[in-house]
Amino acid sequence: MSSALTQSARVVDWLTNVRPGWPTTTLGRVGRFHMGTTFPHAYQGVTQGDLPFIKVSDFPRADHLGVLSGANNWVDRQTARQLGARIVPRGSILYARVGAALLLNQRCITGRTCIVDDNVRAFEPEHGDPRYWRYLMLLLDMAKITNPGPVPSVSERQVAALPVPLPTVEEQRRIADFLDAEIKKLARIELLSSKVSCLLGERQASLLSNCFSSRTTEADGALPVNLALRRVVNRWIDYRGATPEKTVSGVPLVTAKNIRDGKIDMAASREYIAEDAYSDWMRRGLLMRGDVLLTTEAPLGQVAMVDDPGVALAQRVIVLRADQRFCSPEWLYWYLRSPHGQAELELRATGSTALGIKADRLRGVPIPVFKPAEAKERLAQLQSQVSQIESLQGELSRQRALIAERRQALITAAVTGQFDVSTTSGRHVTDGVTA
Repeated sequence: MSSALTQSARVVDWLTNVRPGWPTTTLGRVGRFHMGTTFPHAYQGVTQGDLPFIKVSDFPRADHLGVLSGANNWVDRQTARQLGARIVPRGSILYARVGAALLLNQRCITGRTCIVDDNVRAFEPEHGDPRYWRYLMLLLDMAKITNPGPVPSVSERQVAALPVPLPTVEEQRRIADFLDAEIKKLARIELLSSKVSCLLGERQASLLSNCFSSRTTEADGALPVNLALRRVVNRWIDYRGATPEKTVSGVPLVTAKNIRDGKIDMAASREYIAEDAYSDWMRRGLLMRGDVLLTTEAPLGQVAMVDDPGVALAQRVIVLRADQRFCSPEWLYWYLRSPHGQAELELRATGSTALGIKADRLRGVPIPVFKPAEAKERLAQLQSQVSQIESLQGELSRQRALIAERRQALITAAVTGQFDVSTTSGRHVTDGVTA
């Protein structure tokens, strides 16, 4: 089997489950492709006109059924002619043809006549229901046929050669109607889940704000004392501006990308340094359990606490070791995550495109300090309440992940004819289906 055929087989391995009797063809035989147009910067920024000029960055504007009718940039028809733009008709399926966006496998269907950027390709189905073909194209993992090189890309020829099932037009319409209805239900659940998640986030912010509010007195009526960050930290280890030589394995490297939502998330970016280089690299200071990590730019203000000190640190990260004569590591950690702490960081930040904070300004961030007994009681209440919120947030996150799996399994089962959409309600139809 040739390399091209092997790649195509990997992209459409789900074709083995297509309903017996359905013919197969290639994508290029059921429609035609439209090339994108180079979009000079001088023409960008117009927010109204005759035609939306769709770029990859516009894809998230599509609704829950993937319909995209607007864009951040518009042009009139005279400008379109000057650019030599090819008009893309309504009902075409858009996909990224180059760059990191290609790997996301996003597919939009045009809700109106438009023009597309050169980084986008449009597929116009000429046989059947465009909705069906969009659903089918969601199953085509083009990341598996990308051309070698520093920037991923796929050619029109590669996409056109992909084998696809070819049910009747009426069957396509029934499948699309069924999927539209089921996905609307899933989108409704997803929206409600996201709303609850936002409310929980607001509740957590309120709890943090109340815990550290300077207007809140201690039990004996005394106000907290505000001390500069440099006063409540007895060790300050600055890893900004340092980039180690990375390896494919070894000691995990924590960068600013790994610090988010109050945790060190190693799944966000897996990088390493050699074990024999660890001691030399960490000569600025080894980590200890309970150290607070703070990102100083790109992004600013992400906070985490060290649980496993057996990691290395890279650029844009500062280690803060609390002086427990003034506050505990947990107090410092939660304050820097609070609305008050975040506001103090932003107040001292500089930069137009990406905020960052200089060390001397960071050292001056005020930290509210209560008496030890009062701080301990406040922190215990806060952690108990936040723990409940984080548990609920975790359940909601898992729910949304299951919704995404359900959506993909439904699409896979429906477009391949693994069940008859005209005789099912959508319940239990994906049992045993691998998306």
